[in-house]
Amino acid sequence: MSMGVAMLAAPVVLRPAHAAGTRKVLSFHHLHTDEKLTAAYWVDGAYDAGALADIDHVLRDWRQNEVMKIDRGLLDQLHKIAQSLRTREPFQVICGYRAPKTNTSLRDQGRGVAKRSLHMQGKAIDIALDGVPVSDLHLAARALNAGGVGLYSKTGFVHVDTGRVRYWGS
Repeated sequence: MSMGVAMLAAPVVLRPAHAAGTRKVLSFHHLHTDEKLTAAYWVDGAYDAGALADIDHVLRDWRQNEVMKIDRGLLDQLHKIAQSLRTREPFQVICGYRAPKTNTSLRDQGRGVAKRSLHMQGKAIDIALDGVPVSDLHLAARALNAGGVGLYSKTGFVHVDTGRVRYWGS
């Protein structure tokens, strides 16, 4: 009579070979709060929860002091934009997450914000980059073909979101 041995294997996480040692780093300077952050939000093939929490905090609605989980795809878009522009400058943040109360208030003031803005879902950001013409930032974001990209040349920023692909601007 033979005895069978049951073995329980620990779960194996398979990561692409190129992921080992990789880091995706983003830097932000929020222009309304003057907060600055540089964070490695992706390390060795996985998102870093602590860094993501720090990013979520910096990109919060500063008017309401409300934090929203920022769409990780949006962070990846920003990383690709920075890579394509070959810059390590911090993204100057005009607006990250926008609470519904803030969105309504800005609409009531005639500030031209969308009623169903993706900012309210943590899926949009308005940015500029020091030393990078806003037209170049706009082209780099459009080249991703990965969401909405708006050029606001008069006020000097670019809107980037993870919604459907569309473009607008002045």
